[in-house]
Amino acid sequence: MQTENKAIKKMSLFALSWPIFIEISLHMLMGNADTFMLSQYSDDAVAAVGVSNQILAVIIVMFGFIATGTSVLVAQFLGASSSKEAGRIAVVSIITNILLGLAVGFLVIFGASTVLNMMGVSDLIVDEATVYLQIVGGSLFIQAGIMTIGAVLRSHRFTKDVMFVTIGMNIVNVIGNYLFIFGAFGFPVLGVTGVAISTAVSRTIGLLIIFIILYKRIKKELPFSYIFKKFPTFELKKILKIGIPSAGEHLSFNGSQLVITSFIVILGTEALTTKVYAQNIGMFVLLFSIAIGQGTQIMIGHQIGAKQLDEAYKRCIKSLLIAIGLCAFIGIIIYSISEEILRIFTNNDDIIVTASTLLLLTVILEPGRAFNAVVISSLRAAGDVKFPVFIGMLSMWGVSVPMAYFLGIHFGLGLIGVWLAFITDEWLRGVLMLWRWRQGNWRGMSFVTHGKSEAS
Repeated sequence: MQTENKAIKKMSLFALSWPIFIEISLHMLMGNADTFMLSQYSDDAVAAVGVSNQILAVIIVMFGFIATGTSVLVAQFLGASSSKEAGRIAVVSIITNILLGLAVGFLVIFGASTVLNMMGVSDLIVDEATVYLQIVGGSLFIQAGIMTIGAVLRSHRFTKDVMFVTIGMNIVNVIGNYLFIFGAFGFPVLGVTGVAISTAVSRTIGLLIIFIILYKRIKKELPFSYIFKKFPTFELKKILKIGIPSAGEHLSFNGSQLVITSFIVILGTEALTTKVYAQNIGMFVLLFSIAIGQGTQIMIGHQIGAKQLDEAYKRCIKSLLIAIGLCAFIGIIIYSISEEILRIFTNNDDIIVTASTLLLLTVILEPGRAFNAVVISSLRAAGDVKFPVFIGMLSMWGVSVPMAYFLGIHFGLGLIGVWLAFITDEWLRGVLMLWRWRQGNWRGMSFVTHGKSEAS
């Protein structure tokens, strides 16, 4: 325990967070690379990939709940010097998530067109969106594996390794996009189909490499034979106890976003394309909060396992202040050069004017999101997973969705009304999350006790 406590003290938020920031930036860049390169092909192609990725984001939450549970449990067990239990959790999570990905991918392949038609997607883009969903969705088991192994490595503090894998995946993806969109070196011009193939291939290579890294880094603590000896009921219960409520929060968010996207579809393809551009650019502001939140979650998970509760409390507050300040600063910078950025993607003046206004509103939106990215991660790391779900569902569906419809559609404010709904939702939830953290209920919710599981 003494060795682990020393290791925890040596951890720094910056050392953990900057590789995570690069990693998630590159994940975002992969999507933006698709958007940018397709924008040279057609705006309809951009809209097709944008609406498809909105659907995939909802589905990926299913894998995220196992990865999230894995991250918290592995960190807490390592903090409590219980590497054996941490290894079992990792093995069960990896195999379970890949199997789940295979099952979900099968459903996506056969149900893609039905979902798109239910959303009322325009006939102009529905065929391309269907192909993209089938190819990328059918390979979701690969993404599931990458997410879970990445969670295990990050909890062991190997955040740089995950970052390097992501860099490699992005390089492969951009090369593939170039070949299939522009027909370089005699490759066929496949447009959206080519982007989907490139995404699937880059993720396949990424999974192979990250698994090799996992094996080399912590092979002594990964009892893969364990899962074949008996059904891992205990480990799955632990993972699901954290994962399902956490998934509920993310699923609620992505589900509400999907409904709001269906509102935007009413406004037309141009509005949908504007949303894609504005969100993709604005998301770079959120990346700082997400990176800080994930780095904080790792630190607090280890601190909770080691019973350093006061240190965990202070860590959350410090991280939150850093995230809010960074988001406000970066948001202002991005807005100040928003027109120049948008002209990289499109020459449509109507899209540029509206998207620039949305990026101005992002300066207010993102500090609110910082509350949720950091404090919810801290609550989850401490074992308090139900409260964020309850408040999240209440606010997203009781505030964000109805406000987006009434302001955006009923009162005719369009995308500006939708962004105002986002702002209200994020700030309301964020303030309530901070109140919950300050209350301290999480102090008695650890999943380990004196180096052992609470169920041992």
